[in-house]
Amino acid sequence: MFFSRTRPLFQVYSLCVDIMLYVKGERIKVRIERLIWLDEIVEKLGKKHKVVQEEVREVLEGEANFRFVEKGNRPGENVYAAMGRTQSGRYLIIFFILKKKADALVLSARDMTHAERKRYEKT
Repeated sequence: MFFSRTRPLFQVYSLCVDIMLYVKGERIKVRIERLIWLDEIVEKLGKKHKVVQEEVREVLEGEANFRFVEKGNRPGENVYAAMGRTQSGRYLIIFFILKKKADALVLSARDMTHAERKRYEKT
């Protein structure tokens, strides 16, 4: 039996944002040109966290703070977090893998915890 999908397993959206990251104590400038969204992640964000794709874009394009979270499974593809506010004032944290060729694969996004929000507001 063959199954066919009427839509792809992922979506790619153009974005152009320069971010500053601290890597091994050094500040480096990185450009993100595309957001990659896996369909299952988009669905989870909507159902579990009530976050839509546009809110993630707003945070990334706004005054977000970025930080290293952990080493990725592939060399040079680590996990980072972006903390920021949406245009409506919602405080979100976005987790993503910074891939090669200026792509960011969104892993999750949710409302900040109280401690995360205090940390964000201090910067």
